[in-house]
Amino acid sequence: MGTPKTIEAKAVLAALERLAAGIFERHAATAELWLVGIANGGVPVAARLRKALEARGRPVRLGTVDISFHRDDIGRNPIPKESTPTSLPGDVTGATVVLVDDVLFTGRTVKAALDELFDHGRPSRVELAVLADRGGRTLPIAADYAGLSVTAAAGETVAVVLDSAQPDNDIIRIGRTGTL
Repeated sequence: MGTPKTIEAKAVLAALERLAAGIFERHAATAELWLVGIANGGVPVAARLRKALEARGRPVRLGTVDISFHRDDIGRNPIPKESTPTSLPGDVTGATVVLVDDVLFTGRTVKAALDELFDHGRPSRVELAVLADRGGRTLPIAADYAGLSVTAAAGETVAVVLDSAQPDNDIIRIGRTGTL
């Protein structure tokens, strides 16, 4: 069993800044931009990106999508008792949406998020921003913006912990589930 690897707060902050810069560059003139965090891991990442974009003078609307009912593994992983319901900042039809998640792995979570988003209407454009891309896709899904590329073996987990009160405590841990 390998030793867990960590990515410290300074690198996490730099990754968030890269994401914000990329989104800002592409959408500086977009009329209305939405950041929609995929519950639960994408919600704090979206909140941080919103703060970084607004510091650059780019207002954004913030929302959340709950993928619980669109998961293809719902039989093996029941819906958690504590979930974040879908909350969109308006009518999604015609909106420019950046879906946000903490880790991109197989692509199944993103597919479920797209299904949930399209249940609410038809956005004009949907992009994907992820804090960490670990590879290992089983669906043809790629991030438009990725803060970090990380290497993790098939049996390892990539765990992102963002501390909204103390960003100096942010950390990403990579390792076997029992070692994190």
